[in-house]
Amino acid sequence: MWRVRRELAVFKILGGLVCAGLAVYWWVAGDVRGVILAVPAAVLVGGMGVRDLIAPVRLAADESGITVVHGFAGRRHVPWEAIWDIKVDVRRRWGLRSEMLEIDTGDYLHVFSPHELGTSPTEVAATLRRRGT
Repeated sequence: MWRVRRELAVFKILGGLVCAGLAVYWWVAGDVRGVILAVPAAVLVGGMGVRDLIAPVRLAADESGITVVHGFAGRRHVPWEAIWDIKVDVRRRWGLRSEMLEIDTGDYLHVFSPHELGTSPTEVAATLRRRGT
């Protein structure tokens, strides 16, 4: 079972609260442009944090297959037979290395970042490949 680290969810919610506080401050100060920027940021960042609290487990594996988060906080079970490919997309840009886990089920491509999994996508891919065989 791989999940979002709780600290990351808390930081997102705090970021949303800071943006909401800035929106109120700029509203009182009469700065409409600041409000226009801060309100969507508060909703987006706060909503991402709430999602992390509601559905912290992004990916789980058992004998019958995997369960992934689908939509905002829904779940979808995918049997092992329906999984076409499990791979890690590694990219290097500006001296940084990023990894994304990709699980291809034919109809859907489920993509997970290290932040969503709480660990390296390479390790998760290796574990899933072992369990799926």
